[in-house]
Amino acid sequence: MFFGLFSIYPVLNALYLSFFQKHLLSTAAPRFIGFGNYQYLFQSPTFWNALTVTGIFTGGTFAMLVGLSLVLALFISSRKRFQRFLQLAFFSPAVVSTVVAAAIWLLIFDPRGIANQLVNTLAGTPGVDRRWLVAPGMLQLATMFVYVWKYVGYFTIIFIAGISSIPRSLVEAARVDGASVWQTFWKVTFPLLKPTTLLVSVVAMIQCLRTFSTQYLFSQAGSPRGPIDVITLNVYHTAVRTFQIGRASALSIILFAIMLFLSWLQFRVARSEEVSYL
Repeated sequence: MFFGLFSIYPVLNALYLSFFQKHLLSTAAPRFIGFGNYQYLFQSPTFWNALTVTGIFTGGTFAMLVGLSLVLALFISSRKRFQRFLQLAFFSPAVVSTVVAAAIWLLIFDPRGIANQLVNTLAGTPGVDRRWLVAPGMLQLATMFVYVWKYVGYFTIIFIAGISSIPRSLVEAARVDGASVWQTFWKVTFPLLKPTTLLVSVVAMIQCLRTFSTQYLFSQAGSPRGPIDVITLNVYHTAVRTFQIGRASALSIILFAIMLFLSWLQFRVARSEEVSYL
C-alpha cells in the first residue's frame, strides 16, 4: 500500500499530467494537448542539451564509480590489517548529504582552493586558475568528482561483501595451480563477482541519472547552467521557474523511461551469466 502510494502513484500522476498543459500557479483546469509536451521537448535545443549533459555525466561518473570502487574493494580485501578503518574511511562521505558534499567541493574548486593548488603543484604552473567552476569541461569534471567522492565508498562496501562471499578455497586452488594474481582475479574472482557487479552497476547508473543537488548548488553559486543542465535540473527549472508542470512531467517520464530501459538492458545482458561455486 505504502509502496504504491509513494512510488507508483507519483509516476502515474506524472504520466497523466504530461498530456496536459498546466500552469503551476494557475487555477484554470489543465488543457489536454496529447503528446504536445513531448513534441515541444523533442524540438527544443534545451532538452537535447540536457540529454547530452546527463549522458556525459552519467557515463563518466558511472565508469569512475564502478571501476574505482572495485579496485578499492580488492585493495582493502587484500589487507590483513586496518580493514575496518579503511572501510570506515572510504564509506564516511556516503553519510554526508549531497548538499553538504557540494558545498565542501565548491570551496575546494574555488580559485584559491586546494584543487588549483594541487594541479599547479603537479604541473609546475603556480598561480594558474584552472577555472573549475567556469570552463564547461572542467565544470562537468568537477561535478563528477563530487559524486565519485561521495558514493565510491558505498559501492566499495558492496564489492567487499561480494568478495567476502567467494569461497577462499577457490582462490587458493587457483594459486596452487600456478595462476598469477591477475589470472586469479580475471578467471576466478571477477566471474563470481558478476551478480555484485550487476547490482553496483544498476544502482550507480540510477544514482547518476537522478543527480540534482550538486548541479543545482553549483549553478546557484554562479557556475554557468548549460554545461551541467542535467534532466533533473531542467525539470526543476521547467516546473518551478517557468511553472510549466505538464512539460516538467513529460521530462520526468522521459527520464524514467531512460532509467527503465538501461536497467532492463543491464539485466538482459547479465541474465545469461550463471554463477556457481561448485
